[in-house]
This record gives sequence, C-alpha cells and structure tokens, in this order.
Amino acid sequence: MSTFAVVQAVVLMLVLLASLVAAFRKLLPQTAKRVQAGVSAALDRPGRARAVRRFGGWLQPAEAKSGGCGSGDGCSSCGGCAPAPASREPSTPLHFRPRER
Repeated sequence: MSTFAVVQAVVLMLVLLASLVAAFRKLLPQTAKRVQAGVSAALDRPGRARAVRRFGGWLQPAEAKSGGCGSGDGCSSCGGCAPAPASREPSTPLHFRPRER
C-alpha cells in the first residue's frame, strides 16, 4: 500500500466521521448533548491526566458549564427560567386545490 493511499484513506475517514457527527447533532440534538456530557464526565474524573481532564472540561456542553437551571441563561430545559412565549396570531388554515390538467 502506498503512502498516498494511506493518506487518502485517513482523510476520507476524517471527512466521513465529521459528517456523521454533524448529522447526529443535527438530527438528534438532545441525544447528542447527553452523549457529549457522558463522554465529558468520563474524561473529567479525578485521577486522570491533566490533559485528559482539560479536554473533558472543554468537551462539556454549554448548558452544563453555565450552571443549568436557574442560571438565567434561558435554556428552557425545564421551562422555569425561560421567558414566556409571545402570543401568536391565530393561524389561517391551508386550503389545497386539486391540480388542473
């Protein structure tokens, strides 16, 4: 196997991994946050190397860094700290017509 083939395989693997992570975060945001928090908690334990603990702290989701509920950041995970939603105008129903041929 040539060096070019190895580099090409590594680059393609990184691109595929990045696109899978982006799709996972886009399609399943709550699950992605839970997974990210779990990985962060596993890395940021006492007794781990300093670099691993710093990476775990960096990986921690923003909601967990800010203190969670009651912090005033408006995360609305529980509905307690977010402002009340603005009242919306009643929506008009859609009327579908058959297509003329």
